[in-house]
Amino acid sequence: MTLLPQINKRLSKLSVLLSSAAILSFSSSIFALEPEKTELKFGFIKLTDMAPLAIAKELGYFEDEGLEVELEAQANWKVLLNGVIDGQLDGAHMLAGQPLAATIGYGTKADIITPFSMDLNGNAITVSNKVWSEMKPNIPHENGKPVHPIKADYLKPVVDSYNDSGRPFNMGMVFPVSTHNYELRYWLAAGGIHPGFYAPHKGDTKGQIDAEAFLSVTPPPQMPSTLEAGTIYGYCVGEPWNQQAVFKGIGVPVITDYEIWKNNPEKVFGITKEFAEKYPDTTTAVVRALIRAAMWLDADNNANRPEAVKYLSKPYYVGADYDVIANSMTGTFEYEKGDKRDIPDFNVFFRYNATYPYYSDAIWYLTQMRRWGQISEDKDDAWYKKVAADVYRADLYTIAAKSLIEEGEADIKDFPNFGTETGFKPPQNTFIDNITYDGTQPNEYINKFSIGLKAKQVL
Repeated sequence: MTLLPQINKRLSKLSVLLSSAAILSFSSSIFALEPEKTELKFGFIKLTDMAPLAIAKELGYFEDEGLEVELEAQANWKVLLNGVIDGQLDGAHMLAGQPLAATIGYGTKADIITPFSMDLNGNAITVSNKVWSEMKPNIPHENGKPVHPIKADYLKPVVDSYNDSGRPFNMGMVFPVSTHNYELRYWLAAGGIHPGFYAPHKGDTKGQIDAEAFLSVTPPPQMPSTLEAGTIYGYCVGEPWNQQAVFKGIGVPVITDYEIWKNNPEKVFGITKEFAEKYPDTTTAVVRALIRAAMWLDADNNANRPEAVKYLSKPYYVGADYDVIANSMTGTFEYEKGDKRDIPDFNVFFRYNATYPYYSDAIWYLTQMRRWGQISEDKDDAWYKKVAADVYRADLYTIAAKSLIEEGEADIKDFPNFGTETGFKPPQNTFIDNITYDGTQPNEYINKFSIGLKAKQVL
């Protein structure tokens, strides 16, 4: 990799800043950064929300920071996590719950942190054509089309009929601590369908205790073929694997996660705590590049998305057809074949402070781990807040963002107010069941649900 273009670019910036006396604010800018490790390998799963990594590489943002980055697709989320833990990968596109689960020791114990949230929304729940035909008569219609959002209430009679006839109603999700698992469970439970409990203290990690719908793990790219084979009757996954079911004519996406919880956090960029401490300037440089990529992805009302789809459709990134990826990535989403609707925020990468790692986002995932038994024992509110602050590293994000603002690469108005930001979003009331979530009151929130463990309860 030649450094000449990078050096010229920085010299040009330096000249402008010197002439305006802006050199006085250089304390945390790129000119003070000296990445301790410059050759990096990052892992990802073949989903459209890995886009910030692809764009940071394709548009030269990593190179601008003096980094030579290799991106490598991983077979599944467990392999990806293990790669980061054992050092084969320097970092990775991760499920929002993965760093949290690793830190508290659910599954694999390791100190994993995130200095950057990769996106909001981006998932959907798809059912087979047969299940769709069985639940469709229960759904209100207007002008010949189903009224959205489609609640699990309309699926419940179908699930009940399967259970009454002795047939388990099987559904797929991508990983036990995935956003998809918690979103699918949330949707089902909001419709009166019990998705089952975990009991790791008893050696039960299947998550099917008392279940009416039985959830199991299927890797994202295998979702459509598993549905087509009849092994599962529905699934929750990220794109493009819901739209793939539409294009193949094997299933119908019934609801997006945007409709389950508007602007929910989805993926994060995960690294070990050791990496961040050993390579602080490298960490800042990586976050800077990812912020710039996220800004580009959302710029001018998604004007760059068609170009982004061209990159993502390459076989070494997502590898799905351009039209399949574009169906959701460019601001639309197709439910039943021909029922294509505008959802400009189906994928959000920067706006709404999407890149900021909020403690309240982390706590929501912890409450769902507790609700479904993955956290076996009662925890006080202070425990939730401490884990969130240990894992979701807003301090590292802030260093990178401020340096971009100081250089004129980013606008301060597009970020949280770093002087007053607490890391907790205001109470959110955009859930499909109309239950309000306040991240500062996790146990109070857990106790609001009719289905799920209560704060003091142990299976």
